[in-house]
Amino acid sequence: MATFLYKLGRLSFRRRHFVALIWVALLTLAGVGAASAPAAGNSSFSIPGTEAQKAFDLLEQRFPGTSADGATARVVFKAPSGEKMTDPGNKATVQDTVKELSDGSEVVRVTDPYQAKAVSKDGTVAYAQVSYKVSGMELDEAAKDALEDSAQDARKAGLTVEIGGDALQAVPHTGSSEIIGIAVAAVVLVITFGSLVAAGLPLLTALIGVGIGVSAITGLASALDLGTTTSTLAMMIGLAVGIDYALFIVSRYRAELAEGREREEAAGRAAGTAGSAVVFAGLTVVIALVGLSVVNIPMLTKMGIAAAGTVAIAVLIALTMVPALLGYAGRKVKPMGEKGKRLGRAQKKDQPAKPNLGTRWASFVVRRPIAVLLLGVIGLGAAAVPATSLELGLPDDGSQPTSTTQRRAYDLLSEGFGPGFNGPLMVVVDAKGSDDPKAVFTQTGDEIKGLKDVVTVTPPQPNKAGDTATITVIPGSKPSSVTTENLVHGIRDAGADIKADTDANVLVTGSTAMNIDVSQKLNDALVPYLVLVVGLAFLLLIVVFRSILVPLKAALGFLLSVMAALGAVVAVFQWGWLSGLMGVEQTGPVMSMMPIFMVGVVFGLAMDYEVFLVTRMREAYVHGEKPAQAVVTGFRHGARVVTAAAVIMMAVFAGFIGSSESMVKMIGFGLAIAVFFDAFIVRMAIVPAVLALLGRKAWWLPRWLDRALPNVDVEGEGLRDASGDDDGDRELVRV
Repeated sequence: MATFLYKLGRLSFRRRHFVALIWVALLTLAGVGAASAPAAGNSSFSIPGTEAQKAFDLLEQRFPGTSADGATARVVFKAPSGEKMTDPGNKATVQDTVKELSDGSEVVRVTDPYQAKAVSKDGTVAYAQVSYKVSGMELDEAAKDALEDSAQDARKAGLTVEIGGDALQAVPHTGSSEIIGIAVAAVVLVITFGSLVAAGLPLLTALIGVGIGVSAITGLASALDLGTTTSTLAMMIGLAVGIDYALFIVSRYRAELAEGREREEAAGRAAGTAGSAVVFAGLTVVIALVGLSVVNIPMLTKMGIAAAGTVAIAVLIALTMVPALLGYAGRKVKPMGEKGKRLGRAQKKDQPAKPNLGTRWASFVVRRPIAVLLLGVIGLGAAAVPATSLELGLPDDGSQPTSTTQRRAYDLLSEGFGPGFNGPLMVVVDAKGSDDPKAVFTQTGDEIKGLKDVVTVTPPQPNKAGDTATITVIPGSKPSSVTTENLVHGIRDAGADIKADTDANVLVTGSTAMNIDVSQKLNDALVPYLVLVVGLAFLLLIVVFRSILVPLKAALGFLLSVMAALGAVVAVFQWGWLSGLMGVEQTGPVMSMMPIFMVGVVFGLAMDYEVFLVTRMREAYVHGEKPAQAVVTGFRHGARVVTAAAVIMMAVFAGFIGSSESMVKMIGFGLAIAVFFDAFIVRMAIVPAVLALLGRKAWWLPRWLDRALPNVDVEGEGLRDASGDDDGDRELVRV
């Protein structure tokens, strides 16, 4: 592989005009496609195989034309202090609002609070429910404006009016903090390279790669039903890995120049050595992201595949466009150490080389491996403790900031009707195979009334055929509570008994039941996902490192860092620690898909640092150094660049903490803290400590397996022949 990438790097350097033209053309094509494509909405949220989804599909069949997937809005009214919603003036205002709302072309129906008995017992709160033909993201701006105008008219009459539901759903934005993250990355690159030109190359190539990837996602969003969150996450991951991969190529190029090689030769060697590490690091990220498809949640699968595509583009750009741009930069990219020479800090021949920070740190770890290992493991273990209290759920209006009308509507409904009113359960009774459907409907309602934590059970509402009915159940607890989850399971257990007696199917659906089913599905898929992804990456790393224990150590270190990161997420988003600093206005359960998504992304990123750092150690060991000295050598040449790469990733991910979308905010924080734990504690402390303790055993591989494995030549041994150098004894420097 190193020889092929070496030739590709030299070709890209020589044919830089052609390479640059191809990538600019791809960027233009993707941009035109994105601009001309129809606007994307939220990805349809379906969870195949769950009871809630089966009930939803049954409603579509048995209650045609009800627009079950259409947007809804709850217009909540509260009377002024000392008045009631049943007072004539207030009642007239509400009825005028209902009439005004009914005039919309996309409106299916509007319920009158006084006819639907949607007035609280104390008479102070009432609500009208508006149902639309299309989803919230497909709703015309005119319809949203009409909804807000109607509420404003009622406010002028003296009522407090707030709007809940998904009709006012907005496209999330990331805010200015994303730009700050990129600016931090730029500063780190300038410090690392000491040159604006060298620092600008990784940023430029990363932005081009992300531009192509996100534009392609935007262009295909409508056709492939990709939500807005998909492109945001692809941008987040694409920026981070794009900058890092280009950083490693440019750093190796400067090291090759410092060895005295010509620029074209240096570009080829950079692509052949650091480029090999980039390919395998990118493969681990792609495996982890594509592996999300085993969960069988379409939205999660699309997010993973889209992000994986962006990572693949980042790898290709690092291998081709970076060498091409190095050709354009010419002498503006200086050899490593050139700045020190120009400032008069060149090393004198009779003076010993001053060890850099990476060398000093690695030497300390090698001398004190047990102490460093224990300190790192105990520290990460302490950070992981909050993860034992992890509660999972999906966001609803109760998780919105208190400044939003959706959250205020949620609070008004809780005040007037109880906390469970915001998460009603819809029970679908399929009595098509029963002899007396009406009796089954009644029996089901009576059974549910006898369950704990049930406040209200509405009369069954049968369809025209009379073989299916819906029953609305109002719990006594809020939607995200464990008590409500127990109620859902209780209804399903009662439904199993009814099926045994009457052969009727009782299904529970609604947003609350769907959230519960999603959490369960994700929990069930976590172990198979870990086995698949970690297993495939383990095999890949055996090929790269030609060792059993090194990949095993890499996987165990990853588990430590991801558990510590989950603990930090629980502490901030569930317990509320530092919530003000992070802009978390409402604490609550952690996003259901957060653990499995974090496992996928963090595993891929963790293997990045493992590959970049440990391949240099293996190269030194293969070239005859003792195991402990090989660890120090790996840090001498790789620690500075890996540190810069980790800081850049943290800055990019942290930039998304300013997003208005709670899931993006949580993932941005989780990934940033996970990179910190993995890069600076696991890879920089635990990994060298373990390798120092293992010694030569770390690089042990059974002979039969050594013969069976392909030789991918990550160390770049084949480059000595390919380049035609006569300095075959010269040690190659890997970054």
